[in-house]
Amino acid sequence: MFNLLEGIRIIDLTTIVLGPYATQLLADFGAEVIKVESAEGDVFRAVRPGRTEDIGTGFMNFNRNKHSVVLDLKSETGQSELHALVSDADVLVHNMRSTSAERLGASYDELIKINPSLVYCYSPGYGERGGDRDLPAYDDIIQARSGLASLNADATGAPQFVRTIACDKVVGLHLALAIQAGLIQKGTTGKSVCIEAPMLETMASFLLSEHLAGHTLIPEEGELGYDRLMTENRRPYQTLDGYLAILPYSTKHWIRFFKLCDEPGWATANKVIDPVLRSQNVNELYGKVADLALTKTTAEWQKLLIDADIPHSRVSSLSDLLTDEHLMAAGMYNIYQDERLGEIREVRSPFQVDGKLDYEVKANRPAPNLGEDDPAVFKG
Repeated sequence: MFNLLEGIRIIDLTTIVLGPYATQLLADFGAEVIKVESAEGDVFRAVRPGRTEDIGTGFMNFNRNKHSVVLDLKSETGQSELHALVSDADVLVHNMRSTSAERLGASYDELIKINPSLVYCYSPGYGERGGDRDLPAYDDIIQARSGLASLNADATGAPQFVRTIACDKVVGLHLALAIQAGLIQKGTTGKSVCIEAPMLETMASFLLSEHLAGHTLIPEEGELGYDRLMTENRRPYQTLDGYLAILPYSTKHWIRFFKLCDEPGWATANKVIDPVLRSQNVNELYGKVADLALTKTTAEWQKLLIDADIPHSRVSSLSDLLTDEHLMAAGMYNIYQDERLGEIREVRSPFQVDGKLDYEVKANRPAPNLGEDDPAVFKG
């Protein structure tokens, strides 16, 4: 792990993916993350496969470099122990509804009495200002509510969930950023701050950044949706023997692409060389790319596109990622032996700090057993 956040203590009441993803990012940077769990443990511990009863692979990949303690926050004793942890912490983070946090002795108003400089961040499904603030939410629910499932509709128009825990991870990134912003204020002013990062509001902001489009203007101009992304011809293109993503983007890219395809008429057409006209005719242009892609093999295209410096990529499967030459050379996978779990393949933090990877600075710790750190944390 890195050491940029060394000395920062985070009390983590989050579960499943959203919060654990955020706090793992911070733990990878060296923060001390104390994961507070019930006696049953985070439900994500049960996601299989796994080699021990309380640590499945899903839990492993979102909870490395953390400590685990067990508290019964429904009891006065458990709440008192939480308050003791908070008294010398920098951050408390949770992904509960405010009413739940209040019942468990973890409301902002209660905790700042104990620690007046606490950075308090939370990520409920829906923000406090809206009428749905008391509704439960998980990733699939917010994929549906935010419009993401509709954007990912199949050819018949039926909405489809994205095949990754997209909302949890996007909101988790925002939550990690919010925590760091709070830490900067704490370091500057010494004052507490309460930051809310709701799932629906975050995903609405995330998706509408480009898809608000002409509705940014009042009165509105055109339809919602970023045209380039909505076109039916935006897809990996079929070649003579496979598929390839081809993306001429700048004017120079488009001109070079049509020249290497021996299409001089297209290379000089106004709808190609004029960025505004190109934007308005993007579906037609992508359709032309699709037609041309069928004329060569994937390898032939790759050589031509590399020589022309035009963005492109083969289409990888998940299994391809594990043997990807670039990722292997970049040290993306750290394989090591753990006494509890056996041999482990770890996907490293994507960052590089001062030329070093996380596990080159300090060895990462695997996800903890449930309550593993009770003796050390509560030794006093």
